[in-house]
Formats: sequence, structure tokens, C-alpha cells
Amino acid sequence: MADVKGNGVVRIADDVVAVIAGIAASETEGIAGMSGGITEGLARRVSGKNVQKGVSVEVGEFEAAIDLRVIVSYGSKIDEACRKLQQNVKEAVESMTGLRVVEVNVKVEGVEFPKAEKEALPEPAHRVK
Repeated sequence: MADVKGNGVVRIADDVVAVIAGIAASETEGIAGMSGGITEGLARRVSGKNVQKGVSVEVGEFEAAIDLRVIVSYGSKIDEACRKLQQNVKEAVESMTGLRVVEVNVKVEGVEFPKAEKEALPEPAHRVK
């Protein structure tokens, strides 16, 4: 953010925007969770860095761009859930940081089935005894 009154500069870290986006995503109906993906899990093991699961951000002086990798709830209309997700994340980040969100990209990486359906599935037969 620019030095408007001569008081200095305020910069918002990427991780702060990622946390705000992650919380807004978790509160969106139809979104079951975030997807960390293989690359993020490897990066976390190699670097030990605490990466916000399923959220990548690029923060400039006045703007932010956000990429989300999500898992949707089975039965939800994916396009509606993702549009609501984009709106919720944009509003949360803009209202809390003052940054203008130029884009919120969503990649759906999976579908989460209700627990009852998971439990109802029979165990696969073992091929080898």
C-alpha cells in the first residue's frame, strides 16, 4: 500500500491473504474442503514451510490474485458453489485488507461423498491370502 500520509508503508504478506481466503472458502456452502495436492505436500516436507492448504496467492502493492484448489460436496451444483466461493473470498479479502482482488481462480480437484455412503461400500475382496 502506498505511503499516503507520510507515515510509512504497509505491506500485507501473502500468507495473511491466504489465511483469509482459506477461512472464507471453508465457510462456503458446497465446498467440502481444500485440496493440498501432491506438489504442496512435497513442498511442505522438503522446506518445512507452513503452506496454506489449497490456496496460492500473489499480492502486489494494491491488488491480489488468488488460486484455490477445492473439493466439493457430493450433490452440490459445482458451478454455483464455485461462483459463491469466488464471491465470498473476494469480499473477505477486500474488506479485511483493502486490496483489490483482480481474480479468484478455482480448480475443483475432487468430490467428497457423504460418510454414510462411504461406510456402506463393501470392503474390496483381497486377491491374495
